[in-house]
Amino acid sequence: MAETPETCDVLVIGGGPAGSTAAALLAERGIDVVLLEKDSHPRFHIGESLLPRNLEILDRLGLHDQVAAMGVFKPGAEFVSDDTGQSVAFPFARSLNQDYTHAYQVRRSEFDTALFANARRLGVRAAEQTRVTDIVFASGPGERARVTATDGDGGSRTIAPRFVLDASGRNTFIANKLRSKQSNKHINNTAVFAHYRGVAARSGDTEGYISIHLTENGWFWMIPLQDEVMSVGFVGNPAAWRRAGASMEQFLNERLLASPTVSVRMAGAERISEVHATGNYSYAARTASGEGWMLIGDAFAFLDPVFSSGVLLAMTAGELGADAAEAWLRDPATGRAAAQRAERHLRAMMGNLSWLIYRINAPVMREMFMSPSNKLRMRDGIVTMLAGNLVGEWRARLPVLAVKATYYAFCLVRRFGVRPGADAAAPGRV
Repeated sequence: MAETPETCDVLVIGGGPAGSTAAALLAERGIDVVLLEKDSHPRFHIGESLLPRNLEILDRLGLHDQVAAMGVFKPGAEFVSDDTGQSVAFPFARSLNQDYTHAYQVRRSEFDTALFANARRLGVRAAEQTRVTDIVFASGPGERARVTATDGDGGSRTIAPRFVLDASGRNTFIANKLRSKQSNKHINNTAVFAHYRGVAARSGDTEGYISIHLTENGWFWMIPLQDEVMSVGFVGNPAAWRRAGASMEQFLNERLLASPTVSVRMAGAERISEVHATGNYSYAARTASGEGWMLIGDAFAFLDPVFSSGVLLAMTAGELGADAAEAWLRDPATGRAAAQRAERHLRAMMGNLSWLIYRINAPVMREMFMSPSNKLRMRDGIVTMLAGNLVGEWRARLPVLAVKATYYAFCLVRRFGVRPGADAAAPGRV
């Protein structure tokens, strides 16, 4: 006789920021939620630099003070040019939206643990070291999916939820099963990263800033964490990796030494973690939802992390996924419409950010970042986007359009071989 499966209202696959956020919000509404995480917390993860818009969600979850205590206060971001040695600060206080004007840099091991524990505290039936291995989708209206999972001892669980939220991260469980994952050929980057002590930190007005060092064929992040630890990573395009060494450690060391602005900060540094690497960096599933399921966070899509949007996109997707799941439980047609609206919202956020990401290695865009103009409030509009306001907020629409127009104008100038003279406006000072 077949085993009788466990039942729940919503099954969440993955206990990262997207899954834990969705699970917590659903549990607060009295919904029976099972949350399965394949690893154990705490676990190492990148994406340590939060954005001001994250704080709105943390307030909703009741975790703002806890995250502030574990994090480094982040009042902005700076961009540093290897070509000129120049550094330009973008303080969040210049954002056109003044609701939140700072963020935090956090160890993801601590941050993710706090989110997962909060979901459990709110009544979520959460399990770690439990990997989902198979799903049989609901066969029709009123039916339940069948999800199979294996725990750390090799035991098997079968769960029959009314709705499934896939927050499995870069494992992209459902997208892989449906073969709907598509790599983003516009952002075909690979990252290598580690934690260090003894890195020269910023002080004064830029203390706590994330540093983005623009270098040949890519960029570095430098993220200050507590206990004088610095997260350092290089994200490079295919050209950067053609000269990769025999190991990730060797390659990262070579890139650190090759960057004049990074190497000076790393002169007294000691690596205190393993070197991690990840490739095929950006992708998206063809669709975010189906009959009785929805993809959220990295299980749906992932972008290059140059603007620190990963955790914000994940937690925003967690909120939207919770709303869609709750709507589905009331009425599948309403839930289906909510999931489709959520997908449009997430694609709009990613689309607005992608315009900048696609061009971060372009000479004109780099010049604009290093010589930012605030005519038509262009600089403030960019700061607004850097703060995580990615849905085309009305305050930023004209400034962002002005940035795009300036970029295209100077691309045309370059295309026809004409460069502004010494007395003419440079790209960022138009």
